[in-house]
Amino acid sequence: MYHHSRVVCSLIRVVMSVLTPLLLRGLTGPARRLLVPRAQVHSKPPREQLGTMDITIGLTSCFLCFLLPAGWVLSHLESYKKRE
Repeated sequence: MYHHSRVVCSLIRVVMSVLTPLLLRGLTGPARRLLVPRAQVHSKPPREQLGTMDITIGLTSCFLCFLLPAGWVLSHLESYKKRE
């Protein structure tokens, strides 16, 4: 039984190594022919500079939204492990 599964796995590996490039070529071939227009993006200087208060509010809100929940989970990781 063990020998049979090894043969099947080897056969699948060989077939996939042959088919994978063909399948990928078939998927990417039509995409290469599409012409994608390039965007004409031009940047201008900002109309008004960000103040210290704007930057402080932005950084504080990022901290509260992203880092605080992650810190909570990491600090209570041991209690989460004990529950299961």
